[in-house]
Amino acid sequence: MTTDLYCLLGLGLLAFALQMLPGLPAASAPGGMAWGLGNRDNPPPLPPWAERTHRAHANLMENLPHYVIVVLVAQISGHANGTTAIASLVYLGARVVHAIVYAAGITYVRTIAFYTGVAAEIVIVSQIF
Repeated sequence: MTTDLYCLLGLGLLAFALQMLPGLPAASAPGGMAWGLGNRDNPPPLPPWAERTHRAHANLMENLPHYVIVVLVAQISGHANGTTAIASLVYLGARVVHAIVYAAGITYVRTIAFYTGVAAEIVIVSQIF
């Protein structure tokens, strides 16, 4: 398996973690387990970090499809190379940093991490053409 595909796997695991983390404080809140096992009509209030983690997950889910397409096109077309591998590692690292600083509420670093990922994706596209 190539580095690019390992990075896709890493992004999948990051998405899983970001999806699970906001549920931890909800499950431990009064009535949380009953809410989690029920219809979830009235969610318990979440701490700010959990709300930000939820938004970080949504952001990753919005940006993941086009990244997956670009990486898979590079793989299938035979254009995956050392440059795409490095760009994939940068993308994965940028998304991990983005998730951590988003959850922590650090604004400017979050934006830099986001656009670092965008730049890495552009590098992969450049290798396809």
